Amino acid sequence: MPVSLPSLSRALVAALLLVTPAQATQTHSADAPMLETAMASVFTVHSADAEDRFLGSAFLWGDGAVAVSNAHVVGQAGEVRLTDAAGHQQIGQIIASDASRDVAVIAVKPGQGGLVPAATPPQLGAEVWALGAPLDIEFTVTAGRISALDRQTDPATPIRMIQHDAALNPGSSGGPLIDSTGALVGMNAQIADGSRMFVGIAYAIPATDLSRIVQGLIDETLQPIPKLGLTARPVSRQLAETLNIAATGLLVDAVTPASLAERAGLHPGDVILAVNAAPLTTPGDLAFALESSQSQNRFDLTILRAGSVLILMADLAAADSPLTLRDLASPQRRTEYTLQDLGLTLTDTEITAITPNSPALAAGLTATEILLQIDGQPAASHLSQSFTRPILLLIQGTTGTRHVLIDPWATTKTLHPVGGANVLDRDVVVF
Repeated sequence: MPVSLPSLSRALVAALLLVTPAQATQTHSADAPMLETAMASVFTVHSADAEDRFLGSAFLWGDGAVAVSNAHVVGQAGEVRLTDAAGHQQIGQIIASDASRDVAVIAVKPGQGGLVPAATPPQLGAEVWALGAPLDIEFTVTAGRISALDRQTDPATPIRMIQHDAALNPGSSGGPLIDSTGALVGMNAQIADGSRMFVGIAYAIPATDLSRIVQGLIDETLQPIPKLGLTARPVSRQLAETLNIAATGLLVDAVTPASLAERAGLHPGDVILAVNAAPLTTPGDLAFALESSQSQNRFDLTILRAGSVLILMADLAAADSPLTLRDLASPQRRTEYTLQDLGLTLTDTEITAITPNSPALAAGLTATEILLQIDGQPAASHLSQSFTRPILLLIQGTTGTRHVLIDPWATTKTLHPVGGANVLDRDVVVF
């Protein structure tokens, strides 16, 4: 017999009234000890200098001899300040970092053990918790479920991420993703969409990949991901129809001079069909094929050029691969700068343009604002001056005046959107 909506609603209300508060919170309270134990392995990460800039999250790994975080969290720092949930602080040395795979290893003081990878692979729909410091809100836990497995968010990186819907925001990067037993499922690394804030889709590097990457960085056996030096796009149905070819492979847009791709003989307009005779069914297949070819130091590319199928050989041994481990030599630091070096284009004291990815943009300056003062002095008389330390600007904007402190030596370490922290444009991939 069909049940009417009013009858069904009354039945649901009656059922809900029978649930006591204790029953409603039983599951959540049972998780508290597990979460507290896991949180004891989590750190907030700050710069190890007087500025004490918040960078992100990290956590103890395995036996607790090292901590791990994202490479984009620690950036180019040689050391960071780690703070645990009990308030204990220490300076951690960055002993290895892999920017391509976005993993960094940090040496810590001996002490308690860390998080251990789960014994079984994660399952679709499983409940997970993300631990970290989103938006610098220390030691936060958010809950969610695994919404997809094996997401390759960057076609140039041979890692298939875990997709989940536990809320992540800037600052969550480097924090652990754990399961209902407190075991490590992965390390939170990315949010989807072009915005900085959580939109319901987050990504974590799987614990199985972390185990391989972290141990390889510690042992100095992990090889860098080969850089081909080309940009390419998937051969879509529309492209295939235009070129009168099959809708498969990668169409080469550009080849960098003196790169591995150029030495192998690739040209713009070539279509890469296969690597070592394995067809490229998705753009990301190329990255996995390159990684698996590293032990042989060479690979074969099957390409389509002007209607003919050719095979090219690429020699990885001759590639100029970047170092995996940190170069401990101190780089030369620029000692002075001008307003133009900050990314400002000025007409008298009015800001008429801001250079993308510049210190001025990172500080929040916008076009049409007016410079009133520089370090407390009238701006008009200091526009061509060179500066050797951070400067304080008094700005006239549409909503009034405000002071802006710009430290050009700190802007690469501040919290800002990272290109690799969001899903890349699927049309063009840089290999």
